[in-house]
Amino acid sequence: MSSSASAFPAQAIAGPLCAAVRQHNAIVAAPPGAGKSTVLPLALLSCFPDKKILLMQPRRVVVRSLAGFLAAQLGEEVGQQVGYRIRGEQQVSSATRLEIITEGILSRRIQQDPELSGVDIIVFDEFHERSIHTDFGLALALEVQQGLREDLRLVVMSATLDTQAVAGLLPDAQLLASEGKMYPVAEVYCGQVTGHQLHQRICQIALQACSESQQDVLVFLPGAGGINKVARLLGERTRPDQVVHRLYGALDKAEQDAALQPDAQGRQKIILATNIAETSLTIANIGAVVDSGLENVAQFHPGTGLTQLTTQMISQASAAQRKGRAGRLGPGQSTGCGQKNSTNVWPDTAARKFCLKISPH
Repeated sequence: MSSSASAFPAQAIAGPLCAAVRQHNAIVAAPPGAGKSTVLPLALLSCFPDKKILLMQPRRVVVRSLAGFLAAQLGEEVGQQVGYRIRGEQQVSSATRLEIITEGILSRRIQQDPELSGVDIIVFDEFHERSIHTDFGLALALEVQQGLREDLRLVVMSATLDTQAVAGLLPDAQLLASEGKMYPVAEVYCGQVTGHQLHQRICQIALQACSESQQDVLVFLPGAGGINKVARLLGERTRPDQVVHRLYGALDKAEQDAALQPDAQGRQKIILATNIAETSLTIANIGAVVDSGLENVAQFHPGTGLTQLTTQMISQASAAQRKGRAGRLGPGQSTGCGQKNSTNVWPDTAARKFCLKISPH
């Protein structure tokens, strides 16, 4: 493992995690900046040289980015020891022992091979981003472990995890906690902004943040529509030494990669992103965050069997994640639309519950 990975606080629990996995399941709680997504998968890879590990991430763009980062830590190309698999795209080989996948890939794999032949450890990362797919994936994995594969090991990791709820499903799991690593972030709140005013106000705040920071600015918006509107507004007002990037799931890989990497011409970047930029993604040189306080969430309605996309206020846990993006490299600033500690509109964590109950065997 490279020295950059070993500098993260999560390295302190790498040994205990390996010891826990040798015995049974594990739950990892690590705040923003701890390095859980970058340090711990490589630790498992090193501790278990003859084992196959699946690392589940909730977002396609994270899967690609994380695979590239972890492979680089080993001095390799993606597709050697570290590979990835998403719908319609994969980079794996016979040498791949750490395979990063999305939730749907795990579900289909279990359906095709109920015993998960050749898989030894499954890591569920960013588990706080609860969805029907993450819950279904964990439920299926638990069924496999309880009914067919007692040797299968499950690791649940998150930066903002209700460990008691997960521990109820994994009663024999060892709970491990890591310290975080974040520089001070000054918080500014601009008050609630809604409707047509939101895009204009976000544009103003982003330009102000650019003038106050020498680093890049990350702006959180709920969806692609708002991102495209703000991008057009900023395009009329940015200087030649500034550039606007968009970052959301439907973009092609080249445009996503451009948003994540430093600008080749040294220009200051304004990155307009959905909540895919909250966790796991390595985004270079962020010094300021602008947060709309909103997100688009797919909500499943059992009565109709349909999933509907709705815009809602983010949880306080998500707000902390977003703010933390400004404090990874040094002191930063976060400007939020809303009121600080607005517990009446911001729940502590997202109100999502497990969709399946595991039947005892």
